[in-house]
Amino acid sequence: MLLALSVGVLVAASVYLMLDRNILRFLFGLALLSNAVNLLIFASGRLTPGAPPLIDAGEYAPTGVVANALPQALVLTAIVIGFGLLAFTLALVYRTFMTLGTVNSDEMRVAEPVDAGKEAGK
Repeated sequence: MLLALSVGVLVAASVYLMLDRNILRFLFGLALLSNAVNLLIFASGRLTPGAPPLIDAGEYAPTGVVANALPQALVLTAIVIGFGLLAFTLALVYRTFMTLGTVNSDEMRVAEPVDAGKEAGK
C-alpha cells in the first residue's frame, strides 16, 4: 500500500512539473515520472524477503524462495536509459538557453511567424 501511494504521489508531482512552461521544470518532471515508473515496475515484481536468485553448483533452478530478478533487470536498464535521456535533453536545453536566452517555452517561437494581429495591437 505504501509503494502504491508513493508511486501516486510521484506521478502527481511529475505531472504538475510537466504542465509548467519552464523547460527545466518539464525535464525534472520527466525524470520524476521515470522514477515513478521504475518504482512501479519494481513493486509489481512482488517484493520478497527471499535470497538472491543464484543457482547452486549442479542445480538447474534456484532452490527455496528467491527474489525475482526480471523486474530488477528492467529497472536497472530503465535507469541507465533515463539518465542518458536526461543528460541529452539537459544539453539541448543548455544550448537553447545560450542561443535564445530563455527557458520559457512561450518565448521560444523563433521558427514561427509573428501574428500580424498581435503586432498591430502592440
